[in-house]
Amino acid sequence: MQSTMHNTETTVDALVIGAGPAGLMAAQALSEAGRKVLIVEAMPAPARKFLMAGKSGLNLSKEEGFDQFVSQYAEAIDFLRPMLSAFGPQQIQDWATSLDQPVFTGSSGRIFPVTMKASPLLRAWLAKLQSNGVELRKKWRWQGFADNSMLFDTPDGPHTLRPAVTVLALGGASWSRLGSDGHWAQHLAQQGVALSPFAAANAGLRVAWSEHMRTHFGTPIKNTRLSAGSSSGRGEFVITAGGLEGSGIYSMSKAVREGHALHVDLYPDHTHQALQQKFKRPQGKNSLSNHLRKTIGLKGAKLAMLREFSQPLPEGDALIERLKDLPIAHRGPGDIDKAISTSGGVRLGAVDENLMLKDKPGVYCVGEMLDWEAPTGGYLLTACLATGYWAGKAAAGYKQPSDI
Repeated sequence: MQSTMHNTETTVDALVIGAGPAGLMAAQALSEAGRKVLIVEAMPAPARKFLMAGKSGLNLSKEEGFDQFVSQYAEAIDFLRPMLSAFGPQQIQDWATSLDQPVFTGSSGRIFPVTMKASPLLRAWLAKLQSNGVELRKKWRWQGFADNSMLFDTPDGPHTLRPAVTVLALGGASWSRLGSDGHWAQHLAQQGVALSPFAAANAGLRVAWSEHMRTHFGTPIKNTRLSAGSSSGRGEFVITAGGLEGSGIYSMSKAVREGHALHVDLYPDHTHQALQQKFKRPQGKNSLSNHLRKTIGLKGAKLAMLREFSQPLPEGDALIERLKDLPIAHRGPGDIDKAISTSGGVRLGAVDENLMLKDKPGVYCVGEMLDWEAPTGGYLLTACLATGYWAGKAAAGYKQPSDI
């Protein structure tokens, strides 16, 4: 799929900039509609962030009621609903199966390929696109607009492409070493496209731990309920040298970013009264730590967290209350470049119902470069694929004014 061009300007039918999941899906929709598609990618290989996400098990989507599913997209629910309806969890399963990559649904409702890896799926997908006539050029970095053309730095020097229609699939602003560096924002800003600042989403929290926590680095904290503002839910997380990581923490990212305090219920399956009843057993000569361990099973990392975030340690009913509502002192989200995803980017009001930029006819935006966010668990990838499919189908029918 790699080829080299030496001329300085080329006319192309359909151009996709960015070879992540959203861009590849847009290319698939365009090619299946009969458009001649060229994908250009800044990195040496396509879909590098997608491949990294699949190393620990590629979570494609989640199987649950549609209303529950779309509720995870917060303020973008109404905007994304038609796209998720057209290409949601069932369509993603059908798509993977069509590439000879069978899937299964885990006990939590999360959908995975049977192989659990991203690489076999990506290889089959790229082969499918190649059979559709899609071309891919690597190490082509977008340098912005020149009237109706697109400028690139390439291994062979500067090059200009003049596309009939373009889909921008440039990602967010995290994991820059994998290609999502957010540098594209300056090019759109120069065109007057409305943008929201990037911020870390699905990010860990920085915590300045006391020395006694060092022995617990790497320890998972399971079976908790987290809350911040109006957000709450069961979740797990891990104590790390830098703070707290994991799906439970990530799910609170938006609320914490908005300034809400984070609280953890260490005993979500026990009422305050039930814990109180157990804790009231005579302590005798036991230390408080032993009494907590023997009466309510509190020990190890959970006990260490209680001590870390409760100085001085309260007594009696106040201690039980703290177990059910432990405030987490932190220093805010971690580095945006290490966040799983980002919020911000192209404001939803800057594109029409087909994801075409209102001020740049024939140019569409898809995936994480749009200003929406969602928790991990298949929601991120689903919306990237859905927006790519939606814009690809719309772009396939786009005609320049001179062609009408």
